[in-house]
Amino acid sequence: MRRSIATVSLSGSLQEKLIAAAAARFDGVEIFENDLLFFDGNAREARLMAEQLGLKITLFQPFRDFEAVPVDVFRRNLDRAERKFDLMGELDAPMMLVCSNISPLSVDDDELAAAQLHDLAERAAARGIKIAYEALAWGAHVRTYGHVWKIVQKAGHSHLGVALDSFHTLALNDDPKGIAEIPGDKIFFMQLADAPRLNMDVLSWSRHFRCFPGQGDFDVAGFTAQAIAAGYSGPLSLEIFNDEFRAASPARMAKDGMRSLLYLEEQIRGIQTEKARAPGAPKGPWVDLIDPPPQPNLKGLAFLEFAVDPSTEAELGQWIEGLGFRRHGRHKTKDVTLYRQGSLSIVLNAEAESFAHSYYLFHGVSVCAVGLWADDPEALLRRAEVFGAQRFEERVGPDEAPMAGIRSPDGSLVYVVGENFNPARDFTRDLATPASETSISTLEVDHVGQALPGDQFDTWLLYYRSIFGLQPAETLVLPDPYGLVKSRALTNSSRTIRFPLSFSESNRTVVARSLTTFSGAGVNQVAFATDDIFGAARQLQDRGLKILPIPENYYDDLAARLGLDDNFISQLRAINVLYDRDASGGEFFHVYTQSFQERFFFEIVQRTGGYDQYGAANAPVRMAAQARMARPSSVD
Repeated sequence: MRRSIATVSLSGSLQEKLIAAAAARFDGVEIFENDLLFFDGNAREARLMAEQLGLKITLFQPFRDFEAVPVDVFRRNLDRAERKFDLMGELDAPMMLVCSNISPLSVDDDELAAAQLHDLAERAAARGIKIAYEALAWGAHVRTYGHVWKIVQKAGHSHLGVALDSFHTLALNDDPKGIAEIPGDKIFFMQLADAPRLNMDVLSWSRHFRCFPGQGDFDVAGFTAQAIAAGYSGPLSLEIFNDEFRAASPARMAKDGMRSLLYLEEQIRGIQTEKARAPGAPKGPWVDLIDPPPQPNLKGLAFLEFAVDPSTEAELGQWIEGLGFRRHGRHKTKDVTLYRQGSLSIVLNAEAESFAHSYYLFHGVSVCAVGLWADDPEALLRRAEVFGAQRFEERVGPDEAPMAGIRSPDGSLVYVVGENFNPARDFTRDLATPASETSISTLEVDHVGQALPGDQFDTWLLYYRSIFGLQPAETLVLPDPYGLVKSRALTNSSRTIRFPLSFSESNRTVVARSLTTFSGAGVNQVAFATDDIFGAARQLQDRGLKILPIPENYYDDLAARLGLDDNFISQLRAINVLYDRDASGGEFFHVYTQSFQERFFFEIVQRTGGYDQYGAANAPVRMAAQARMARPSSVD
C-alpha cells in the first residue's frame, strides 16, 4: 500500500512538514489548504519541493460548504471551485476532498446535492481531477459514509467518488461493515485517525484529540479492512488534528505516523488471513501488506542497567543490597558492577566510554537499559527494525558475549536475550562478598513504571504496542497534592511484562519532578514481586533501607472502607505496607522505598487471588507521602 500523511498532522512550515514526511518514508502528502496559504512561495514551487523529496501530492483539501445550496450560492461555489482547480493544476494534485456541507444555507435534499456534485465532477473531469466526497460527523444533513455513497450513486459521475474517514465513522459508532459493499473503484480516498473514547461533542473531539492508529481506542484496522475487502487500492493516509502533535517535532510525529501505518497494515493482514481461512470463504482482493516477524513471546525482565557516576554508584549500590541483591562482581574490562538475586540481575554502569555514560550526562543517574527474555531474540530485533526502531550493539572485548538491543524513543535501550543468556559471564566473581542468607523470597520484576512528558505519551504507547505487542489498560487519573497524574499500563497477555506509563501537565507533581532535571522520559519506579510481603518489608527495614512512611489516617480509613480487622491493620501499619482488594477478592500488598535523589523509587509487591492492577487507590497516598519527603525547593 502507498502511505500518505496530511500536512495538517504535523507542526512547522510546509517545508519542514514535507522534509519530515520524506524522512519517515511516506510516499505522498495531502496538502491542507492553510499550509499552502502560509507558504512563502507559489503552488508550483511547493510541488517542485515535494517532487525533489520524492513525495507525491495525493490530495488537496478541504473544499467546504459546496452542495445542496440555493442556485446563487451554487454559482459562486462553482467559481470558487474553478480557482481551486487552477491551484491544483500548479500542484499537480489529482484529487480534491469535498466535505459534506455544514452551512445553514444547505438544504436536506439528496437529489439537489447529487445534481450539484455532478456538475462539480463534470468541471473537475475537464481538468483531469477527481472529487472525493466525505461525510463530516457534524454535517448539516450528511453525516455517514452510507449517505455519501447514496448521493454519489445518484450523481452517477466517473470523477465523483467516496472519501472514507475512520474518525467520522467510528466516532458516531457507525457500522463500517457496509463499506465492503461499495465498489472499490468508487472509494476514491481513505483518511485514517484513531482517538480515545471521550464523552464530548464530536466537533471538539475531532479537532483536538485525534491520534495515530494504535494510539487510541477505535478499531481502525477493522474499518480499513472493510475498504480493502471492497477493492480499495489507493493510499492509506493519516489526517490528524491534535493540539500536542501541532506543538511537537514534525520529525518525531512523522516517524510515529509511519510506525502507526505499518502496525495497521500488520493488523489488516491478520484480518485478511483469518477471513481467508474461514470455511467456504470467497476469494477477495489481496493487497500487498507488510509481513513482519510475529509479536514476541516475552518471558520476563532479565536485568536492569543503571547509568551512574562514581559519586552515585556507591550510594545506589547500598540501596540495591538493601533490596536483597548481592554484589556478584566487576566486569572484566569495564567499570561496571553486577548485582544478582536469583535469576534477576542489576548492573551499575560507570564506564566512561560507554552508551551509559552519554546517557548519564544527559539524564543523570537513571535506568539506561532493560533486558527482556524472549523466545526468539533475533526475530524481535528484526521486527523492531521493520517498525522503525534503531538496532544497537555496543562494543565488546575479546571473549565477551555480544548483546543486541534497540533504542527506545528517549534513547534508552531494550536488550533482547534468549534462554542461554548468562549475565555473569563477563564478570569476575567477587569472592569477598558473602552470599546473603536473607534474600527476599522469589524476587522478580513485577513492573517498571515510566514517567513521561505529556507530549510523548502517545509515542511510547505506539512503540510498546507495535514492537512488543503490549496492550494498554484503561487510563487512570490520580490526584497528586500538586496536580493530576494520568497513568496507563501496558502488558503482554501472560503478564510477564508490565510497563505503567505516567505523565502530568503540572510541573510540581511527583511524576514531573522526576523529569525536571533532565530531558525526555525516564524510569521512575521499579517494583519487585515477592510471595511474602511481610517478611520482605521486615528485611528492608532490617537492612536500613529508607521505607516511605505512610500516615496513620490511611490505615484508619482502610479499616473502615474494606472492613478489615484490627490485627491485620496493625500488621500493615507496623511496616508501612499498603493494601488493595479487587471486586473478585484478589489482594495486593505493597511497600515503597523513599525516592533515590527524586529520580526513581523501588516497590515490593505481592499479588494474590488473581489481582491484576497496581493499587491505584493507594497511589494518591504514596504521592502525598513522597511530596512530604521531597526537598522543599522542589515543590515551591
